[in-house]
Amino acid sequence: MTTSRIALITGGTAGIGLGLARRYAGAGARVVVAARPSARLADVPQVIPGATSIAVDLEAPEGRDALADAIVERYGRLDVLVNNAGIQRRVSVAEDASPWPERQRELDLLFAAPVHLTTLLLPVLRAAPAGQVVNVTSGGAFTPQPFAPVYSAMKAALHGWTVTLRHALADTPVAVTELIPPAVATGLAGPGQAHGLGVDDFCDAVFPGLEAREVEVGAGPTATEEFRRLLADGARRFAASATRFPVARFSGAGS
Repeated sequence: MTTSRIALITGGTAGIGLGLARRYAGAGARVVVAARPSARLADVPQVIPGATSIAVDLEAPEGRDALADAIVERYGRLDVLVNNAGIQRRVSVAEDASPWPERQRELDLLFAAPVHLTTLLLPVLRAAPAGQVVNVTSGGAFTPQPFAPVYSAMKAALHGWTVTLRHALADTPVAVTELIPPAVATGLAGPGQAHGLGVDDFCDAVFPGLEAREVEVGAGPTATEEFRRLLADGARRFAASATRFPVARFSGAGS
């Protein structure tokens, strides 16, 4: 057992995930990076002193089960879950002739994985003094991107689920933060496709908001007054409709 915060970051071997992992470690958290087996994953303890890594296939339900079990068995607690792992297939609807399993990967990793993993880990997050779920969506969740249609749709779905997760946890100590990147110059879309804000610039801009447990956190185009008004309008519409039917919510802290 440790008194330091435990922060689990999926897909934390590169890009935004690695940038956030470094910042959580710098803030004193014990960082756990979960990703597919790779040389980069094996290097995590050297890249981020004090961090540990867990090799897992998050596309598979049994992989998520194994990860949740490993967190409980190894650490006995979890304070921050960052659902960051993802892929982006840049192919239009009109041109996408890929076999279905290739398309299914996006659905599984971008939506099924964060929903399932969060559900599995909610008991330990609720038992933490101040648990937090951080779901990484995208500006494309609000303005669909024709060059990445499935990616945009899954991020929109994750946004909607994040809003209802926050509603369900409103009476508990668990905060639910939606991290909304604009275009960030990562390797997400493949070689030669990087564009947008620098990874370090983005992570520097958003990390204080994550630590402050803000509801939504963005940078650049996803932190403008116009974008904030869009979010506020959505929040108002959700609040107006959320009480139409009785819905159970979590109460207090607990396992």
